[in-house]
Amino acid sequence: MRLALYQPDIPQNVGAAIRIAACFGAGLDVIEPCGFPLDSREVRRVAMDYGAKAGPIAHSGWRAFHENLGDSRLILMTTAAADNIYDFQFRHDDILLMGRESAGAPPEIHDAAHSRIFIPLAPEARSLNVAVAAGIALAEARRQIGWETS
Repeated sequence: MRLALYQPDIPQNVGAAIRIAACFGAGLDVIEPCGFPLDSREVRRVAMDYGAKAGPIAHSGWRAFHENLGDSRLILMTTAAADNIYDFQFRHDDILLMGRESAGAPPEIHDAAHSRIFIPLAPEARSLNVAVAAGIALAEARRQIGWETS
C-alpha cells in the first residue's frame, strides 16, 4: 500500500502525510514539482521523527512516477468520483493518489487512474483537507485488507 501526493502546494500536508503513511505502514510518493522544497522546515516540523519511517520518494514529474507503477492499481481520491470509498475493494498493492490542494488532479491523471473514489461528506461540505482525506483512505484500506505489506 502506498500513498501518493500529486504536486502538493502545502508543506504541512506533506509532513502530515509522512506521519499518516508511517502510522498506517504505507510508503509515500511525492510527484513534483511541489510548491516548496521537500526538505523544508515546515515539512520536518509536522512530520517530526516519522520521516525516518516513511520518508517520501520524490518523482520528478507525472511521467517518472507513472513509469514506476508496475502492476499496482492507481486509485485517485477525488470529489469528482462516482464510487464511494466504503464500497470500494482495496488491495494490498494499491497506490492511493491525492490531487493537488489548489487544483485537484488534471484530466490525464483521472484518465490514468484504475478507479476514482470519494469520501462521502455532509451535503453542505465541499471537501476535506488532503492529509485528512489521505488518513481516512488509508484507515479504510487497512480496515479492509489488514496490515499485509508489499
